Amino acid sequence: MDYSPPPLFKQGTSAVARLVLYVAIALALLVVDARFDALSVGRQVAATVLMPVERLVLTPRDALRTMFDYAQSSAMLATENRELRQNAVQQAQASVRQAQLESENNQLRKLLGLAQQSATPVTAAEILYDARDPYSQRIVIDKGSQHGLRAGYPVIDERGVVGQVTRVSPFQSEVTLLTDKDQAIPVQVVRNGLRSVAFGGARAGQLDLRFMAAAADLQQGDLLVTSGLDGTYPPGLPVAKIVHIERKADTAFSRVYCEPVAGVRAHRQLLVVRYDAAIPARETVEAKPEAPVRGAKSAAARAAADSAAAAKAAPAKEAPR
Repeated sequence: MDYSPPPLFKQGTSAVARLVLYVAIALALLVVDARFDALSVGRQVAATVLMPVERLVLTPRDALRTMFDYAQSSAMLATENRELRQNAVQQAQASVRQAQLESENNQLRKLLGLAQQSATPVTAAEILYDARDPYSQRIVIDKGSQHGLRAGYPVIDERGVVGQVTRVSPFQSEVTLLTDKDQAIPVQVVRNGLRSVAFGGARAGQLDLRFMAAAADLQQGDLLVTSGLDGTYPPGLPVAKIVHIERKADTAFSRVYCEPVAGVRAHRQLLVVRYDAAIPARETVEAKPEAPVRGAKSAAARAAADSAAAAKAAPAKEAPR
């Protein structure tokens, strides 16, 4: 059976022959190019002509690669940013904590030096919390009667008086601050020794000297210290500085406002001064004095009257014999 194509279609070179021919031409070009570098110009021209086509074909790949790199870099930057923020917060907390510890250490060193220099026994205490009454200026410390504290002991820091122990329990104590409205402390001016009493509650965080004469020798900036007249505070403890003086022409008194020198609301560590004033007790009368003899003008006259009465009593005793 004959399967040859009809004579209507002209037959050319077979496919196998063309394949062999093209392979031979390719090998020849490879050999010629390798030996003589004859096709370099042709390659450059082909590369120049085909470059736009190559760019166009590679555009989807480049776009996908760019999108992938952007997503990967965004995720990486977000992770790094989150880690950096966490590190920044931790470092800020550590810095604040370090500054707080340095301040607390400096205050403890000052309190230790003050305790070593003080001739009066002192007890170190730490503030636990503020009192529950919002209308009072009171704090609670971690020392009580088991540590030798009693009501009335003054409380100080490294700069001056903070307040006074007003209530004591076995393991805690309540301290009323200087700025409380019910607190008063006898003071005197260092510059001239003028004595007065400082009261709290006049203004927020301040003290005032009431009923001071308008002509009193007071100046802004004068330092007030404890006078020790009340027997509660030892003399010479810094209390406050005068910050404002109100003198009015229509009144005989002036109003003096003072600012405490101590850190009333600034520290957690305090010192309780176990001060017991050596105030002598009042003398008691043992016997009622005798009434003066009528007509006696002097001690000698009273002695003579006593002698006369004794002489009259002597014969009366001898009469029964």
